[in-house]
Amino acid sequence: MKATLTVTSRGVVTLPAKLRAALGLKPDDQLIAETTPDGLLLRPAVTLPVEIYSDERIREFDEAEADLEKVLTRRKKPAR
Repeated sequence: MKATLTVTSRGVVTLPAKLRAALGLKPDDQLIAETTPDGLLLRPAVTLPVEIYSDERIREFDEAEADLEKVLTRRKKPAR
């Protein structure tokens, strides 16, 4: 699919609805723009959610690791 786009004086480019739909682009999706020997390439940016751990969540991780260490220690004891 081809489309002719216009760059405004503020540098804004609007992608036509049919093009956005064909690419599965939704509002607030991010694109990476890069120059290539053929011109400008736009491609979706991969973004991953980031979880900020609270002190309570960190304690949960520490407790789970301590429990796991107990289990692994029991398994390492030599058989008699």
